[in-house]
Amino acid sequence: MGSPGTGPAGPVVSLTDVSRSVRLPDGSDLHILTGVDLHVARGEHVAVVGRSGSGKSTLLNIIGLLDAPTSGRYLLDGAPVTGRSARRTAKLRGQTFGFVFQQFNLLPGRSATENVANPLLYGTGREFLRRRRTARDMLDRVGLGHRLDTMPEKLSGGEQQRVALARSLVRRPRVLLADEPTGALDVDTGSAVMDVLEELVRVDGTTLVTITHDLSVAARADRQFRLDHGVLTEITADAVATATAHRETL
Repeated sequence: MGSPGTGPAGPVVSLTDVSRSVRLPDGSDLHILTGVDLHVARGEHVAVVGRSGSGKSTLLNIIGLLDAPTSGRYLLDGAPVTGRSARRTAKLRGQTFGFVFQQFNLLPGRSATENVANPLLYGTGREFLRRRRTARDMLDRVGLGHRLDTMPEKLSGGEQQRVALARSLVRRPRVLLADEPTGALDVDTGSAVMDVLEELVRVDGTTLVTITHDLSVAARADRQFRLDHGVLTEITADAVATATAHRETL
């Protein structure tokens, strides 16, 4: 299990004995997560590996306030997140988190700049121009300054993922949640995307939680965890490296 992070005021994300279950039609409970402890420091990169159906996406959704635990405690920056109204939860989610998914979900018929600016909402006059400048600056940062007006269908898979990444970063989230961010990419392109993510951690102090089945991606994190049948355990970087070298699963 993960030990508490060492940020200046404690971990930014702190899950203690968190479980998630759903009631089935026959009245029984399906346990998705069981007794999860995970504490992530500010500016730390943590990776969670696991097979399909292990509960990885559920864990990410709970961290990102898209779902709620059945039991246990979740503290965000030291404050409990339970008991908030849906409106306050949505506001906190928008102020804190950015999401990167395997599927890019770009708007067709909208340029790269328009896709990135979309989370800022559209405005008029100076506000509209400021939002477009912000979007263009973010695209330039992820290496797409030359593709600002290009439509998604004209972009490669790696370029589409970087547009999606820029979109997730345009509101300057403190915590970035990446769900299989390289799953739809070839090895070289996926490595380039991870380079961008790691730069955010190193330069901006962004906290990064990566969910992946790819051990080579997990090996790049500061700490690695395995999720198996809803149970989270910390694993060593050496174990990840050995498994990667032998193409084993953890």
